[in-house]
Amino acid sequence: MIVNFAERAHNHNWELDPVIRSLLDTDFYKLLMLQFIWKHHPKTQVSFSLFNRTSSVRLADMFATKEIIEQLEHVRKLRFRKSELVWLAGNTFYGRRGIFEPAFLEWLEQDFRLSDYALSVKDGQFHLSFDGYWPETTMWELYALSIFDELRTRANMKKLSEFYLDILYARAKTKLWGKIERLRGVPNLSVADFGTRRRHSFLWQEYVVKAMASNLGSGFIGTSNAFLAHKHDVEAIGTNAHEIPMVLAALTNDDQAMKASQYRVLELWQNTYEGALHIMLPDTFGTTQFLKGAPDWTADWTGQRMDSKDPYVAGDEYIEWLKERGRDPRDKLAIASDALDIDEIIGLHAYFGGTLRGGASPQDFRSAADFEDRQKWTPGRRIRFSAGWGTLLTNDFRGCDPKGSSEFDPISLICKVSEVEGRPAVKLSDNYAKALGPDSEVERYRRLFGTAGMTNVPLVA
Repeated sequence: MIVNFAERAHNHNWELDPVIRSLLDTDFYKLLMLQFIWKHHPKTQVSFSLFNRTSSVRLADMFATKEIIEQLEHVRKLRFRKSELVWLAGNTFYGRRGIFEPAFLEWLEQDFRLSDYALSVKDGQFHLSFDGYWPETTMWELYALSIFDELRTRANMKKLSEFYLDILYARAKTKLWGKIERLRGVPNLSVADFGTRRRHSFLWQEYVVKAMASNLGSGFIGTSNAFLAHKHDVEAIGTNAHEIPMVLAALTNDDQAMKASQYRVLELWQNTYEGALHIMLPDTFGTTQFLKGAPDWTADWTGQRMDSKDPYVAGDEYIEWLKERGRDPRDKLAIASDALDIDEIIGLHAYFGGTLRGGASPQDFRSAADFEDRQKWTPGRRIRFSAGWGTLLTNDFRGCDPKGSSEFDPISLICKVSEVEGRPAVKLSDNYAKALGPDSEVERYRRLFGTAGMTNVPLVA
């Protein structure tokens, strides 16, 4: 796939080019969760809010409110295409056909609409929120993030000449190839693109996905982006996110019900989906407390995604938890997905794909060089491992700007559920820095769930 990014950026009329080309241009897990929400909570009122955690980047100084409104209004006019609905109905996802019910697909075609929104500016930042029934608000998350990410990219590109843009993309391509080259030939590799929410642009994510698919063979297992999976005939990857346990916890009326709600989510999910889609995400209110109180049947699930905890620590914790419950960890799947880059992917792959020798610890095994150090490990799977590679796959332009600026570096932009039926929504996370919600509510949740296993780690993006 040959794209002259510099010429396109320099000569293109951005005002005529929508960021979101299709309602499928979202993470696949949003579609799975949308069906879950449509089925179990169609009339729950929620609010989503967009936050820029990188407050030093004043987005409102970079592009006008009018540009955002144009993009948001374009998305509200989009409808699922017939070909897209046929793909959702007939394609095989995670080894199964028909995971999307005919009634749900009919609803997508005839009745699905996105909610209204409220947009304002304060202290150099945009404040964007979406209010309405849960099914009409949840899909805004990825569309909004993609719009803000790409409008920032476009604003920065307008500052560069075509020659400088050519250098920018040449350096980014070289950096991408360097990462791919280090993964080529790694045995039993399992890497997926998870980069939609913080991508540099749609075209760059498409370029990255095609490059990965062309050069990594079976080691590249797919993309979280449903539109790119459909367009390029690669696997659509994704299961669920923190949003569902956040909402179900907020709906409860007492402490006992709130603590139980994190397992009620799993009960409802396994009544909706089967097999490989049974991936736990235990860190919404803390992984350690989740595993300690989890019913025995949760150990029969396919695996666990490790999002906000050190993946070496989280993976070992999961392995020991499985052993204590009489399950063989080698049959399970551990997915790392938070702020990964090439060294950590290779290190984790080796760490969980082999048996350590000589008392080596996770701290001894955190570089790509360790993968070649046969004195430290013996091949032999401890648990199946997969990497969901996000921001630093689809938006790693660090050091690529020929002017030497950091304007193309990724920022930490999030869009999360903030209220449920008028109550605050909270996420604790295994990382104190990623907690969401009013301070008083965060403290209340911490008193209830505890803080075992939590740490304070700086955010990457």
